[in-house]
Amino acid sequence: MKKLTTALLALSAASALVLSGCSSDDNGRGGSDAETGGSEAPAGFEEGSTIGVALPQKTSENWVLAEQLFNDGLTDAGYEPIVQFANGGVSEQQNQIQAMVQQGAKVIVVGAIDGSQLGSQLEAAADQGVKVIAYDRLVKNTEAVDLYVAFDNFKVGELQGQALLDGLAERKGEGPYNIELISGSPDDANSKPFFEGAMSVLQPKIDDGTLTVVSGQVTQQETSTQGWEAENAQNRMDTILAGNYEDEELHGILSPNDTLARAALTSVKQAGKDTPVITGQDSEVESVKSIVAGEQYSTIYKDTRELVAETINEINLAQQGEDFEVNDEESYDNGVKVVPAFLLEPKIVTQENAAEVYADDDTLAPLTEQ
Repeated sequence: MKKLTTALLALSAASALVLSGCSSDDNGRGGSDAETGGSEAPAGFEEGSTIGVALPQKTSENWVLAEQLFNDGLTDAGYEPIVQFANGGVSEQQNQIQAMVQQGAKVIVVGAIDGSQLGSQLEAAADQGVKVIAYDRLVKNTEAVDLYVAFDNFKVGELQGQALLDGLAERKGEGPYNIELISGSPDDANSKPFFEGAMSVLQPKIDDGTLTVVSGQVTQQETSTQGWEAENAQNRMDTILAGNYEDEELHGILSPNDTLARAALTSVKQAGKDTPVITGQDSEVESVKSIVAGEQYSTIYKDTRELVAETINEINLAQQGEDFEVNDEESYDNGVKVVPAFLLEPKIVTQENAAEVYADDDTLAPLTEQ
């Protein structure tokens, strides 16, 4: 892994210099001199302030990496970080957010376990002047969220759907094809755009007969995986294979992330079936090895270093009294408001382009060497 602190500081400093030299767009969190009728800039907060980062359970390698990056990056930027996982569930995350407010956090970054159950805690934070940044997962049903920083999750789904089609054509010959669908945890706001993005690509092919979902399970509810738990995905796939594929071949599986992809592949192997084309996400080490070996077909690379660096850039803007930087003000309606967002671009990874995509990643690049 390249030196994270240097990268974070350089990116943060560059953003601060550019944005401090020009006026930023008004996103409802401040105003220009003309709008406010005065000459004062929006209020920031003291250097060295406490910043809270409330992360969910450790369900993927990227969350574990985010913990390290936030601790290192915020410390190097001069803040006092409080970075916590809520492995005990939603109630623990609620308590952690309350404690962060009590400890004087000026910004709270939230990677929600369940984005619909934090409204009371975040509204109490907002009442104390705390800025709230939803990180990776949208916080729902509350006004008390100022910014959403994430990779474009609908685009992630589109890339996964297209990768499944490409992989089927490449590895399974001419269709039609039998496939199954896996979606993420229903309490994770990201599960919906992942699934809807993928289905925007796959549904036309289901409608014209190119694809057949043999189990008949085609809705997000039917295909969901509670808690993103590998065991839940594997058990469901065991049941599907036993009930539908005794005399049928399974050609492909839409999986929303790498952990569930590996679980599904385990189920397929135990059933004695040929390896299907299967998608993933997160570029987890074991899945990258599998892709290079020609087993798992694809994953999505969402560089956590970039996501954390951008989040810290936004915190720096808040500290300086500047508006947040956004590039999407229309797409993310949380049920109460459209949350301004800064979206990064995800990258599809297959055996063919893995070496190129991971060239600057010191952990993953060596895995592509053959």
